[in-house]
Amino acid sequence: MRVFEEMQTKEHEQIVYCYDRPTGLKAIIAIHNTVLGPALGGCRMWPYENEESALYDALRLSRGMTYKSAVAGLNLGGGKAVIIGDAKTMKCEALFRAFGRFVESLAGRYITAEDVGTSVSDMEWVRAETDYVTGISRALGGSGDPSPVTAFGVYHGMRAALKKVFGSDSLVGRTIALQGVGQVGFYLIGHLLSAGAKVIAADIDADKIKRTDSQYDGAVSFLPPNDIYDVECDVFAPCALGGTVNAKTIPRLRCRIVAGCANNVLENEDLDGPALVERKILYVPDYVISAGGIINVSTELDGHTRKHATNKAAGIFDIVSQLLAIAETEKISTLKAANALAERRMASIANLKKLSIERPPRERSR
Repeated sequence: MRVFEEMQTKEHEQIVYCYDRPTGLKAIIAIHNTVLGPALGGCRMWPYENEESALYDALRLSRGMTYKSAVAGLNLGGGKAVIIGDAKTMKCEALFRAFGRFVESLAGRYITAEDVGTSVSDMEWVRAETDYVTGISRALGGSGDPSPVTAFGVYHGMRAALKKVFGSDSLVGRTIALQGVGQVGFYLIGHLLSAGAKVIAADIDADKIKRTDSQYDGAVSFLPPNDIYDVECDVFAPCALGGTVNAKTIPRLRCRIVAGCANNVLENEDLDGPALVERKILYVPDYVISAGGIINVSTELDGHTRKHATNKAAGIFDIVSQLLAIAETEKISTLKAANALAERRMASIANLKKLSIERPPRERSR
């Protein structure tokens, strides 16, 4: 990968490679945009096949965080960190403290948080080395696990999509095909079942399936991971890793809506978005519907309560409704409508900053 060409294409500001020999830490921090504020984004730990795959993920995810914060109305930019390694075997205090020192070296340009493969306890190790970390346990004054708030926002965003397609936001009798019952998917199921929906799910992790089945008393039906694409349903909800909606899977989908919390759901935005439109499947951009998580962790920065975060996450219903209306009025895809919302806000703030720099200082009155 030609790194500078890739940065120019997606307009990234900075990439930081982090290596700590004693712990074996290999991490990449990608800062996409800081027009609205410091770059906030989680730290993902995953056994990437190679460094190029890790970098590609960091670039895609950090850009998504920029747009997510902008659409959610937060004064934050977008960033992301990825640690190359197996979260089940490599985690230790020394590794995360080493990562924390790299975060500290950026002096607040990047604020980290938990993500796939990392947890609240991991972020507490990071906090030993830097204050630029969110997602700390509520016992220590943090906002805690953002997953419940993320799930709450996804639920409300899904309601907005249902209202657009079926004329009603009710989930009674609706079938949801849920891909991934990790933290967010696990909590989302509770909202869906309570609202009267039927949930069919899949996951590659047998322990997560067992936990979900036990928590919801067998109310969820499970399928092998590869079969979830073929389920006849109202909503296909990708809540695991990104890129699962692609040229191979789109022809198999038997749904009216794609709406889930996985980051970068579409493998190729330029091709997969139009392919969904052609099949008359409404796509709710993942970075819009999953904004509840970043709304939650942002409360640690602005001093608001968990209740404030929950109420704001419920507003994702209105945000999704707004972008769907823009898409219809301007005859553009939902993804372009969401991007337009984010880009208009960033452009307006960038212009204000430019004007403040160019405006000559006032002369003091005598």
